[in-house]
Amino acid sequence: MEKVLGSDFQWFTDLAGQSGGTARIHSEVDRGTTLCLYLPRHLGNADPVELTEHLPEPTRADENETVLLVDDEPLIRMIAAEALQELDYTVIEAYDGASALKVLNSTQKIDLLITDVGLPGGMNGRQIADAARESRPELRVLFVTGYAEKTVLNHGHLETGMQILTKPFQMDQLGRKVRELIEQ
Repeated sequence: MEKVLGSDFQWFTDLAGQSGGTARIHSEVDRGTTLCLYLPRHLGNADPVELTEHLPEPTRADENETVLLVDDEPLIRMIAAEALQELDYTVIEAYDGASALKVLNSTQKIDLLITDVGLPGGMNGRQIADAARESRPELRVLFVTGYAEKTVLNHGHLETGMQILTKPFQMDQLGRKVRELIEQ
């Protein structure tokens, strides 16, 4: 069954593994499939959380700042694009590596590439960024990932002008991170 689920099952095992857990799959003909995600239990007391820190509102875009947003999930793309458009960014959307490269290989002005790490079609977000920087060496890149941080890192670090935003995140975090990267 792991072969049928392919990268979807790998996503669950990677997620569990990063937390010190594991994932198991069990399937029976005419009965269905069960996927179990085992995560380690925290044995201590929960630390009290103080919510007194007030983060500043994200800064609005300067005139004509453009973001290329690459994500294969239409809902995520839509929500992120709306949040960025509310901050006055021009947003170009792409759903995979091939569609992103069409934009990146054009003369379209791009101030920042935001790309999910895990994408369909044979190209991950890191590969898109590397290809983009061949023709646009100063392009700023924000990787968005929920599980594959090691895929983005090159020998344990990111190049100048690249950062990671880990899912889940708030839209105001995205706005602040975009502004920070563009201003670098």
